[in-house]
Amino acid sequence: MNRPIIGITMGDGAGVGPEIIMKSLKDAGVYETCRPFVIGDAKILERADQFVQTGLRIRAIQSVEEAQFEYGTVDCFDLNLLPADLPIGQVSKEAGHAAFMYLKQAIELANAGAIDAICTAPLNKEALHKGGHIYPGHTEILADLTGTSDFSMMLSAPKLKVIHVTTHVGIIDAVRMINADRVYKVIRMAHETLKKAGYAAPKIAVCGINPHAGENGLFGYGEEEEKIIPGVQKAQSEGIDAVGPLPADTLFFRATRGDFDIVVAMYHDQGHGPIKVLGLEAGVNITVGLPIIRTSVDHGTAFDIAGKGIADEQSLKEALKQAIELAPKREQ
Repeated sequence: MNRPIIGITMGDGAGVGPEIIMKSLKDAGVYETCRPFVIGDAKILERADQFVQTGLRIRAIQSVEEAQFEYGTVDCFDLNLLPADLPIGQVSKEAGHAAFMYLKQAIELANAGAIDAICTAPLNKEALHKGGHIYPGHTEILADLTGTSDFSMMLSAPKLKVIHVTTHVGIIDAVRMINADRVYKVIRMAHETLKKAGYAAPKIAVCGINPHAGENGLFGYGEEEEKIIPGVQKAQSEGIDAVGPLPADTLFFRATRGDFDIVVAMYHDQGHGPIKVLGLEAGVNITVGLPIIRTSVDHGTAFDIAGKGIADEQSLKEALKQAIELAPKREQ
């Protein structure tokens, strides 16, 4: 098997990202399926290992070509942006700026074909903004730096996949931004993504906006009829197996039961809530529509437990697994 090269961005150095990276790379099985290396700060990884005690060696490098990809040693593309005594568990502009630069470097490497996929540890949005980078999160940075206009966030858990029409905006703004064309495009992205992943005929369910999906005008002001139904109908006319809008309060149960392969959620919490109920350690965030592969943990920086060595690495390991499956194969 040709092992893809996966660049793992360190995220916010004050959070749990460095710890879960070290814990994940302690698993020899990771090296059997991919060639991982970290894009971040070597000294912060070394400090994180004092908390998690993996016994792995950190090796600072300045190019992908220098990486050895050997189990027992963590290759770190060392940008050397943070002080060794960076306060743990606190918002800082230094860590926010550094997290942006790690991702920027990873995107440049992916665009150049030096790596096959990006897997991101969490960043902190407040720190990102204090560091001078005004983005809602990873997804929007990736879209901006790759020149991508049509993209979406897809969350994947063992029994549920969700893709979003809107994400990091307030609920009032989300309702305003939803329109039939965007709904159609997200349905199509969901269909194409699952087809590439091996689903012969993906079954797609689309959420309503209002309680009971409006119940024929009883709730709301006709949002389903105006903003959702035409998009669903356009997808159906192209042979895509999409249904909706359906009431969100029962739809996610039906999806976990196996009735549907993926759910199209209208706004952030509508889609994130059900995934996170299934377990933070199981969720993976995949950015759909980009010219490069990017997966991520589906949790935040967890400042409250940073530095304690107790952060669960399972979401990052799942994100690595998804990146490996989605990455193009290359000769070694």
